[in-house]
Amino acid sequence: MRALRLGGRGLGWAAGIGLLSACASVPPPPERPEPPAAWRDAPGARIAVQRDWWRGYNDPVLAELVERGLRDNTDLRLAAARIAEARALLAAQGAAQWPSLDLAASATRSRSLSAASGRAVVSEVTQPQFQAAFELDLWGRLDALTDAARANLLASETGADAVRLGIAAAVAQAYLGLRAGDARLAVAQRTLASREGALKVAQRRFDTGYSSRLELAQAQAEYRATAQVVPQLQLAIRRQEDALSVLLGDAPQALPRGRELTDIAAPALPDAGVPSQLLRRRPDIAQAEAQIAAADASLAAARAQLLPSLRLTGSLGQLESSLLHNDPIRLWSVGGSVLAPLFNRGRLRAQVDASAARRDQAVLGYQKTVLTAFAEVEDALAAIARLREQGEQAELQRQALAEALRIAHNRYNEGYASYLEELDAQRNLFNAELTVLQLRGDALAAEVNLYKALGGGWGAAARP
Repeated sequence: MRALRLGGRGLGWAAGIGLLSACASVPPPPERPEPPAAWRDAPGARIAVQRDWWRGYNDPVLAELVERGLRDNTDLRLAAARIAEARALLAAQGAAQWPSLDLAASATRSRSLSAASGRAVVSEVTQPQFQAAFELDLWGRLDALTDAARANLLASETGADAVRLGIAAAVAQAYLGLRAGDARLAVAQRTLASREGALKVAQRRFDTGYSSRLELAQAQAEYRATAQVVPQLQLAIRRQEDALSVLLGDAPQALPRGRELTDIAAPALPDAGVPSQLLRRRPDIAQAEAQIAAADASLAAARAQLLPSLRLTGSLGQLESSLLHNDPIRLWSVGGSVLAPLFNRGRLRAQVDASAARRDQAVLGYQKTVLTAFAEVEDALAAIARLREQGEQAELQRQALAEALRIAHNRYNEGYASYLEELDAQRNLFNAELTVLQLRGDALAAEVNLYKALGGGWGAAARP
């Protein structure tokens, strides 16, 4: 910290005592978390995280929707407005370090009584004047405030990067969920058509006396149960479309479709690297670091307020009056003032304590962000591995149930089993097919979560 000899033993003692007391009472910040040595799970492939990672799904409609979201999403526009505000505040704070120059002008016209002549006198007076002022930044208070504004700008920019990454992931997940819903609806509609055919057969067999009313009632119940699933899935699809439309910055509307869910290629999984690399890759962590820097600079500025400040002022102008017979008088002044806090130290000390508390909040917020980032990567890696295993088992179950339905249908036709056995096989296969498609969509969404958790390529994106 820079020091300046101002003259006067009393002022020097005040500055020294203020400096010592300001530095002594500020508690150290909380410790930052240490990253784990390695991830508990790891993806199979090893590729770098790409900026446009969503193109790895090989669906042109998905890529187009994500880019629309990055262009038109309202949250991203709001983040851009925050950046513009932070940039303006930085410019304003930087301008505070320069001298100020103002122009003042006054003009009066008056009529008064002259004591000497006893007559009315009309006078006109004009006084233009330039006024300059400059505060010497003895203790770095203005520099600290500028640093805080610069760190806040960086926090706004990295915050926009975090919003951008979140929007891309949200759009991708919403689209994949939409395609999963479409696939489940197709299965439900195909199953409903099959149930309708089975119901017609059961009705003919009952009408001709080849089956009992029980079999007819069972076929009717199975058809109605499947018919209930179709509007449920249609409602879920409509809600998914509406949510995706909002992410795109549009009113709710029908959205285009690309590849079928089963044809969407799963991209190669990115390299998670070591946990310490995550601290340099995620935009929300970079934003938290910038907020710590801003809080530290604000704390330094608050501590500098406890010390004396020196302000230089000057003015230059002239006085013109009709009483001076066109002989204006040039006016000027140069001076300085020293302001040292004496009786308002309680307020200034409270401001320092509040700034220290905000600094601690920023560090604790950073700690929470880092721990959350570690947990999100671990969760995404675990979800990918477990959903892959679950999907494989669900597909094997579907194949087994399809074979069970074939056998049950043949047994029923040959008269070796009741229609209830075939209905049970149909119901189980229908549920298994829906489960397989749901797990397929969940697995694709888990990979999106991994890209998001790793901070996929945000640093290369153009900032608004």
